[in-house]
Amino acid sequence: MAAFARSAPCWVDVQLPDLEAGKRFYGELFGWTFRPGEGPYADAYSGGRLVAALVAKQDGRMPTAWGIYFATDDAAASVARIREAGGTVITDPVWAGRAGVVAQAADPGGAVFGLWQAGEREGFEKQNEPVSFCWTEVHTRQRDRVDAFYEEVFGFQGTDLGASGADASDSGTSGSGTPESGDSGSDASDSDVPGTSDASGTSGAGGSGSAEPGATGNGTAEPGSAEPDTTERGSAEPGSAEPDATEHGSAASGPDFRMWSPAGTEPGLATAIGGRSVITDAFPAELPSYFLVCFAVDDCNSTAGHAVRLGGRITEPPFDVPYGRMAVLQDDQGAVFAVLQPVVSGKRAE
Repeated sequence: MAAFARSAPCWVDVQLPDLEAGKRFYGELFGWTFRPGEGPYADAYSGGRLVAALVAKQDGRMPTAWGIYFATDDAAASVARIREAGGTVITDPVWAGRAGVVAQAADPGGAVFGLWQAGEREGFEKQNEPVSFCWTEVHTRQRDRVDAFYEEVFGFQGTDLGASGADASDSGTSGSGTPESGDSGSDASDSDVPGTSDASGTSGAGGSGSAEPGATGNGTAEPGSAEPDTTERGSAEPGSAEPDATEHGSAASGPDFRMWSPAGTEPGLATAIGGRSVITDAFPAELPSYFLVCFAVDDCNSTAGHAVRLGGRITEPPFDVPYGRMAVLQDDQGAVFAVLQPVVSGKRAE
């Protein structure tokens, strides 16, 4: 199992009301298999490699959501930096058996994330391959404060895209830095996907359970808060909190997105591990800041249609971006996640 660089995304899990129903949904959708963990959760595997965990919510008030964890070699020091940078520590570092140390925090905009200091468990064993994690991005209304926070706490280096980003034309992207991670392409239209919807719903909220990745979830800054009304959210691009201009209108400035590259790397698409998008006033005030978790797939349209047949819904129908085809989905219990079908090597989606 390869170790993760400091501040790299290293784990994802989802908090669900019904663990067995979640295993059926994701088992059918992604072909994952499951092994019970030491607690109210199940580890998910793809081809025998660890990819995520499903967690049974211990408090019904907690939102149903996917959560993201960032690697650290010193959770206590990371928590201290979070406090100094204006973030909120929700759960102080605690050992999760011999697996490692876990903590939970929120950035100045309220988006919740986890920290993981590896012990016997490093994190997921498969990423940037089909049916595994490939990208995450925080959506926030506190752009400047959040940018400074992640630079100070994690050492992220930013590359701005979109109308206010100088590198938009250079990178050939217009609203997200989601990286290329496989070989496939699709020119199918949105009408090919059953169950598509003009409205979208991304809550990105979550709750805390036990202390081990695979048993802890992330979400709003106040665990126990009610899930927001998310029926209004739409997006013309991943990495952009702008609603689709043809349906919902958009801010005159266009998308505002910053890609994150780890410290010590050359900032840009080739090194990006996540990003930050802006939630504009076009969205309901009740929509909190949140992290969106994205999984790579071979066929975006097919995956979206399959999710609907399994009882989920499409909150953002498949759409083309320069690096592939993407959709935002909701499982049959309400947890929101994205799927990305990367372009054929070196070729943009048509």
